[in-house]
Amino acid sequence: MIKKIVNYIGDGHNSKTLMRLLYITLAIIVLADFLVPREHGVFPWDDIPGFNAVYGFFACIIIVIVSKFLGHQVGLMKDEDYYGD
Repeated sequence: MIKKIVNYIGDGHNSKTLMRLLYITLAIIVLADFLVPREHGVFPWDDIPGFNAVYGFFACIIIVIVSKFLGHQVGLMKDEDYYGD
């Protein structure tokens, strides 16, 4: 079962479908956030519906970009044969 899922995700022909699924999931999460009662917000942005979902999404994107930069540009990533054969 897992093998089928991994092969489906890894196949380049399915990228359009997966992107649509990603956008639909994000939209559902943002829309579901409108159903949460907002009575006791501590910070001003706690009262904005959908803020936490969008903030989390963009935070993940930034984490991936910074990690790739650190790995490839700064040199934290080593070659596959770093330890030899």
